[in-house]
Amino acid sequence: MKIQIINGPNLNLLGKREPDVYGNTSFEEYLESLKKQFPEVEIYYYQSNVEGELINKIHEVGFTFDAILLNAGGYTHTSVAISDAIAGVTTPALEVHISNIYKREEFRHKSIISKSCIGMISGLGLKGYELGIRYFL
Repeated sequence: MKIQIINGPNLNLLGKREPDVYGNTSFEEYLESLKKQFPEVEIYYYQSNVEGELINKIHEVGFTFDAILLNAGGYTHTSVAISDAIAGVTTPALEVHISNIYKREEFRHKSIISKSCIGMISGLGLKGYELGIRYFL
């Protein structure tokens, strides 16, 4: 099984950015623990702060991988283009958010990408990625 994790804007700052919301662990550190936990899964990771690059990655893996775990960051609430990219590929995407978007500012309560994803995990910290992998297994 091949799973692509795609993280959007500002998620390169995990471990440094707002540790009270996002924790003290970088995604790269967490990724190593995921790979050890799921040796039977090929886990690929991609992060970009640029909307078009995220779309290009969705297109690149969207017909050959088994699953996408997508944390679109702030683009969750603004990007029709990312939603369209997910809808346009055959690989299923699961939306993941580290924080509970419904306990945050009101503008974060609406996800534009949800309609194109098979589901959402929100508010369980980095563990949401692990649960997403378990779902696809």
